[in-house]
Amino acid sequence: MAKITESKLFTALDGFEIELPSWGFSDTGTRFGKFFQPAAASTLDEKLEDAGLCHKLTGACPSVATHTLWDFDPDMNPRAVARLAKKYGIKLGAMNPNVFQDQIYKLGSLGNPDPKAQQQAIDHMIDSVNIGRAVGSKYLSLWFADGTNYPGQDNLVRRKRDFQKGLKKVHDKMPRSMTMLVEYKPFEPGFYHTDIADWGMAYVLAKHAGPRAKVLVDTGHHLQGTNVEHIVGFLLDENMLGGFHFNDRKYADDDLTMGSIDPYAVFRCFNMVGQFEFDTGKTPKIGYMVDQSHNLKSKVEAMITTVDMAQRQFLKTQLVDRRALARAQKRGDVTGAENLLIDAYETDVRKTLARWRRARGLPADPLAAYRKGGYEQKAKKERTAARKARGVVQSSGGYA
Repeated sequence: MAKITESKLFTALDGFEIELPSWGFSDTGTRFGKFFQPAAASTLDEKLEDAGLCHKLTGACPSVATHTLWDFDPDMNPRAVARLAKKYGIKLGAMNPNVFQDQIYKLGSLGNPDPKAQQQAIDHMIDSVNIGRAVGSKYLSLWFADGTNYPGQDNLVRRKRDFQKGLKKVHDKMPRSMTMLVEYKPFEPGFYHTDIADWGMAYVLAKHAGPRAKVLVDTGHHLQGTNVEHIVGFLLDENMLGGFHFNDRKYADDDLTMGSIDPYAVFRCFNMVGQFEFDTGKTPKIGYMVDQSHNLKSKVEAMITTVDMAQRQFLKTQLVDRRALARAQKRGDVTGAENLLIDAYETDVRKTLARWRRARGLPADPLAAYRKGGYEQKAKKERTAARKARGVVQSSGGYA
């Protein structure tokens, strides 16, 4: 294991940031319905307040991703939203258009056989670009539910070509400071085929879109047994890895909290980034983001737990002795090479992380600090009353 000073570890932690999703603080559901939490956020103000608190406690999540359709009313001033975020000590991050919820998208968005549906999707994505431009967002994050359920339902090659044309139109409207992230998913909701089914398809579409388009890797969006870190390494070497959506899963796209099932997988993904930096001497521009659905866990507690997990696994990868690893690999020492990773992964970094937090004026245990502070109990009471005053009727149907 590498002998690295605590000062260098602290510097590495200072540079590590992970973005939280606004929708992770609200009542989202399963495919079958929602289970409500009294303290869950039901307004953008409440989402930003929760995100700000997570950053205040962990020091690692200064930005929040927003969903254009869910978070921005048509008459809302984006700069006013940015000022509201600043009030809570954070900034707005990735813009996430929604081109899967409206009825017009029944047969898809950019892949839809109806040009009107395609144009609506393009217009909405460009609206998201303009909002992002106004608030200084660096990313336009795109996930598409496009696909078909039956053989012969549509022309798959025509759909591919329309995706290429549509993404290029959106890309060309982006400011030079913005990166387009193209996400992929092997199945659901299209059960026969999905238009962007894997990282290779996302790669090709990003290349067609333009030089500021990259691939986004959602750690839950893979078939069982997929070597995700291999994909990460491949995309890094191609300069095509734009970002991550972190979550965990046991079976499919379960959206569980990061590392709750396989923390070693998180470590292995971060390790690929660390290896790339060692091999090239370059720090890749990668957006680390969270994308989870907390149906059972407290919304804020789940986010704090995820950020803590991310910090731990990132910190462990700093302990890998890269020079020793290169020597072991060169001489074909399979066991020795593997043990260098295992030694770093099994190192308990919690005390180091606690010392970094105290040195930065943060609570050594952010989850304990949150529970002790009584924020959730206060939010339950105030938000329940606020929903009642607004006449909000909670519906168990739908995802968001």
